[in-house]
Amino acid sequence: MKQQEIPGCLTKDCRRSLSFLVILLFSIQSFGQKSGDWKLERMPAGLETEFALSALPKHLRDGATVYLLDPDKGYYIARQGTNGFSTFVNRTDWEWAEFVPDSYAAISYDAEGAKTYLPVFFAVAEMRASGKYSPSQIRETIVKRVKDGTYKAPSRTGVSYMLCPILRTHVDSTSGIINMVMPHYMFYAPRVDNTDIGGVWDAHTPYAINSQGNLDKEHSIFNYIILPAGDTEKAEILEENKDLLRSLSEYRSYLRIQPAIADNHHH
Repeated sequence: MKQQEIPGCLTKDCRRSLSFLVILLFSIQSFGQKSGDWKLERMPAGLETEFALSALPKHLRDGATVYLLDPDKGYYIARQGTNGFSTFVNRTDWEWAEFVPDSYAAISYDAEGAKTYLPVFFAVAEMRASGKYSPSQIRETIVKRVKDGTYKAPSRTGVSYMLCPILRTHVDSTSGIINMVMPHYMFYAPRVDNTDIGGVWDAHTPYAINSQGNLDKEHSIFNYIILPAGDTEKAEILEENKDLLRSLSEYRSYLRIQPAIADNHHH
């Protein structure tokens, strides 16, 4: 039986289509490598450690586990703690689906929060560090893992301390990255929103935050009830952290706050 020959033009077309598909897949996979905006600068270890610990009340700092960021790999344990609390400086907010170089938020968790929430932050950092994911792909991955049960809500009520003297992060969809002086306490409140608690943001009363609408109520495992520190406590925190604030502003000028800003919470 004579073997049927494939016309050369069809073979060439198939090769071209296959080549295009390979190039397309490679381009999608290597989004980060080409854009380069995933790259973060490593903070000096001493400064990052001090900043991370400032999230905690003073009596919890000596026994806390400290994680530092290796921008090429993700977070690693710089100091193993003994009291169940963990702290780090978050540099990537997956909810906003964008990479920025200048976001800094010192966050700490108790043992339950460390078990349930830290894996999410660390996975985001690892994906960003790899350069293989776009911000949207990271967000989609986190949402998928919540919905398939990979990430679960805390099994009990707990607290995340964010008592640091400065936050530089997202506030809403229009302001971008801004500095805030807003030391506060966050209590785990999966599936709880402001409708449930009558929350209204005024920087003094409890207020519920969610994942910027990325998860429906059923899957909103990252919700918190925020309680801002009082004015007296905030003033004490600023005074206590004068040297840290000076070091941060010397490290990067955009991490500087002015006295008037401290009174107005943000700029």
